[in-house]
This record gives sequence, structure tokens and C-alpha cells, in this order.
Amino acid sequence: MQNQIDPYLAVRQQMVETQLRAREIHDERVLAAMDRVPRHEFVGREYSNEAYADHPIPIGNGQTISQPYIVALTLEALSLRASDRVLEIGTGSGYQTAVLTQLAFQVYSIERHPSLASLAQKTLSRLGYSNVAISVADGSNGWPEFAPFDAIVVSAAAPEIPRPLFEQLSEGGRMVVPVGPPEAQRLQLVRKINRRSVVNILQGCRFVPLVGEHGYSPG
Repeated sequence: MQNQIDPYLAVRQQMVETQLRAREIHDERVLAAMDRVPRHEFVGREYSNEAYADHPIPIGNGQTISQPYIVALTLEALSLRASDRVLEIGTGSGYQTAVLTQLAFQVYSIERHPSLASLAQKTLSRLGYSNVAISVADGSNGWPEFAPFDAIVVSAAAPEIPRPLFEQLSEGGRMVVPVGPPEAQRLQLVRKINRRSVVNILQGCRFVPLVGEHGYSPG
């Protein structure tokens, strides 16, 4: 999926070792996936030299590509299996989507900004990531056509756990979602056990708002 000569290979490996493994990300599948996926392909050229830095990066439309550590923490918490079907809310530039394709059987990703969805689709296709479907829609409503999902990852902050997303989890499924006011949230791991939610707090965080029927109003 990558060019034969990868000028970012060393810096990507350094990212994995110093930003992820050193911060106690232990899931070897997550580490290997993030070592493979060329993050620099998912940011604008003006940010190429920052692609593997320890911070979020703007991608347009008021959105960002998350800090590598937050991506790794989120995906490790989901305990993904190669047979899993995953719903991603917030495709963004497609970086996390690409990592998910390396960890799961099929990825369904929703983005509300058509321009971001289109660019992400082109980038993913160009790089050869094929086990993904992208839709332009209100992510807070999920994608009931393909439910239930083994795992759901929400890349925007919700005022509370969106009910449709929880309902679209399979029994025993896992969801990671930032919950709280726009200025600061708590990243939550939600498990569906006996049709009820069991919540564990992962850490404090700050994401852009989830805009939609079961999220925040536009503006």
C-alpha cells in the first residue's frame, strides 16, 4: 500500500515507539497497523512535516486529524478482532479509517462534510484500502442498514451517548465515544452487556463537536 521508498518510515517508527509504546499502548496489532499506515498521506501538503507529531492537525471544515496517541488509545480500547464489523463516526481525512481497515473485517464510515468524505475516499482508494464504505450523513443516527456492529468509534464529542449508536451495537459490542461539553470531554468505553451500557472512563480529551440529531446543533 505504500511506495517502495518511504521517506517517512523512520519518523513513523519513532512515533510508534515514543508516542505510543512508551505511553503504554500494548496492543501489538494496533502498533503494527499504525506503523504501516502512511499518516502523511492523510494531511495537507503544508502539514506533511507535522504528520507524525504529537498533536492534532487541521484538515479543513473546522475538523482535525486526531493526535496519534488518541487514535491508538481509542483503537486499543475497542479490542478489535479481524472478523469485526466496525462503524466509524467522523471519517475526516480517512487516517483512522485506514488504520481500522487493518484491524477489522469491514469498516463503515460516516462523514457529514461531503468534501472531506470525497477526499478521504480518493485517498483510501489510491492507497489500496478496500474493505471500507463511506457515507455522507448524520453520524449521530448511525448506519442502521448495516447494523449491528461489533464496534463503534466516534471521533467527535457528544453531549451524551447517542442512543441510536448504542442500539446499533451487537450484544457484547464496544463503543468509544467522547462525551461532555464542547470545551472538554471524557473519552468513554461503552460495552453493551445484557442490552445495558457498562461505561469505563479512559481519560480526559477534547474533540470537535458531534453535530447532528443526537449530538450538538450546528453552530
